[in-house]
Amino acid sequence: MATLSDVAKRANVSKMTVSRVINHPEQVTTELKKLVYQAMQELNYHPNIAAKALVSNRSQIIKLYILEELDTTEPYYMNLLMGIARAVGKAHYSLQLVTSNGVDHGSCDGYILTGVRTQDFDWINTLTKPVILFGENTHDIDFVDSDNRYGTATATKYALKVGYQNIIFVGIDVAEPFAKEREKGYLDVMSANKLPSTIFRLPNRSTKSEIFIEEQWDSFEKNTCFICSSDRLAIGIERGLINCGAKVPEDFGIIGFDGVFLDQVSSPKLTTMKQDIIKMGEACGEMLVKKIEENGQTQGYRRFLPELVARESTRADK
Repeated sequence: MATLSDVAKRANVSKMTVSRVINHPEQVTTELKKLVYQAMQELNYHPNIAAKALVSNRSQIIKLYILEELDTTEPYYMNLLMGIARAVGKAHYSLQLVTSNGVDHGSCDGYILTGVRTQDFDWINTLTKPVILFGENTHDIDFVDSDNRYGTATATKYALKVGYQNIIFVGIDVAEPFAKEREKGYLDVMSANKLPSTIFRLPNRSTKSEIFIEEQWDSFEKNTCFICSSDRLAIGIERGLINCGAKVPEDFGIIGFDGVFLDQVSSPKLTTMKQDIIKMGEACGEMLVKKIEENGQTQGYRRFLPELVARESTRADK
């Protein structure tokens, strides 16, 4: 069986370099990584993760907690899971998925939490291992998220640019930081342009927003664009408008937020603020691994800028 020394000899590098490639690849040049990986492949060498865990007194397990109801019809969390798994796998950690908060299933070296709500922090504050949140928070816990305020500000600016005169914001009815920031982005632009703001907050369900449009139909003027806090809300708004005989995008526009799946299957196809969920998942994994290696040292936060993807639910930018 090949050893670390055999790999070092085959790659013509030191044992320390091989160890660094295996345990901290971000610290090694691409050229060195190629040499070591090639040697490992030629020798069929696999790091002894169990031995490493024993020596470091670690389990080599990271837990991903999803603390909100999973919607299996869209791949939002699959993309997140893919990104996290890619990052922690490079560092030789296994990933365990948990969907119930307050229940700790066995040992681990750290936690990534998503779908967190205010009531969850009593439990989160009892965790003794490093934690990274997917989603901004006001509890000074390291996190990764989109720049939510930037996203809805960009969407609102675009709606004005393509000529919609009335801009309505449809938010999610939760008092959480991401929801508040998305609302603030809309308000920033409306205030800067000295325009009146109109805000509705609904449960994050397309059926709710569809019914909302149908019930309020007579109160909406033509030349209106709906800035929505999620693609779920946006797709319901779109269905409601079409059910009422509205012309989309000529008279009414809709812009969503997420860009993971629903924006592509709606009809007309949805303009949205697209989040790069896979890259954000990778960032969660990288931050947590670094936090574990640094014995819980604070990592701060990373915000990613969502990208406007213009499709059929808004007028074209000429």
